[in-house]
Amino acid sequence: MRSRTTTTALRAALALAAAAALAAGTTAAAQARDTDPRADRHRADRAWPQRLVDRSPDLVRPGSLTVDRTLGEHRAAELVRLTQQLYTFWNTGRTTYLDAAVDPAFRDRTLPPGRPQGPTGPAAASRAFRAAVPDLTCELADVMISGDRITARLVFRGHFTGTFDGHHGQGQPVEFNAIDIQHAPGPRITEDWHIEDNQTLLRQLGTTS
Repeated sequence: MRSRTTTTALRAALALAAAAALAAGTTAAAQARDTDPRADRHRADRAWPQRLVDRSPDLVRPGSLTVDRTLGEHRAAELVRLTQQLYTFWNTGRTTYLDAAVDPAFRDRTLPPGRPQGPTGPAAASRAFRAAVPDLTCELADVMISGDRITARLVFRGHFTGTFDGHHGQGQPVEFNAIDIQHAPGPRITEDWHIEDNQTLLRQLGTTS
């Protein structure tokens, strides 16, 4: 029969061994994670969209960006830059960005009444918006790119200090959303589909109840 002292010492030794084994296992697991190629791929997947963004200070940047990896990095970066150029136009009203993004044969597939077809349509819409909201900005909130399609969620903001439909603004804040789908089979956008939350916009402008 072991003495109480021997039993206590044995328990202490077993506890110490268990603690050492646990520590070794934790270290081994951490090392396995660090060397696991799947972890490297996961980190690469997260970094992939951000590598595609043009960091030029004049261009808007997407808040969230999801890109089809099968496009290849060169083509994916080309489509991301087209997106940034187009929505920098909407953010600033400068048509040089529109010209860089949109093909001369561009067609608006959801053309609103009274808006000219082709590349002059977005330019006319921007001028009309800015006549009412001179400080209009466009947040490029979410972008998804798959194949030759670009889908974007936009948030427009500003203050109604201009004139719209005979109404003069009193500085009311304006904020409304839009969804766009752009088709870019080549180096520029050739057609689009879009929907805006016009009901919210008109209510904020005070032209509808």
